[in-house]
Amino acid sequence: MGLRLQLHDILLDITTHVYFQPPSNIRMEFPCIKYERDGSSNEFADNASYRNAKRYQVTVIDRDPDSTLPDSVEGLPYCALDRAFQADNLNHWVFTLFF
Repeated sequence: MGLRLQLHDILLDITTHVYFQPPSNIRMEFPCIKYERDGSSNEFADNASYRNAKRYQVTVIDRDPDSTLPDSVEGLPYCALDRAFQADNLNHWVFTLFF
């Protein structure tokens, strides 16, 4: 199983509605987690890359401003809250996650 699918399974343990790079015609159900690939981090030694971690932008979307889902996502290794905002009566918590 690929690493992205492993991440997907981890996110499914947090909530049942998880979307990877959803197209605009998909109607998401809330609460949910939406995530997309957003970069990578490489570590080098002796002119060679010895570690590569993919960076994902993970967004928790929930109607409940006191949702516990953001805490669960933030508890993942190599994950940090980037920003939080409200739009269309939905609360969004945006995280950066290396996996």
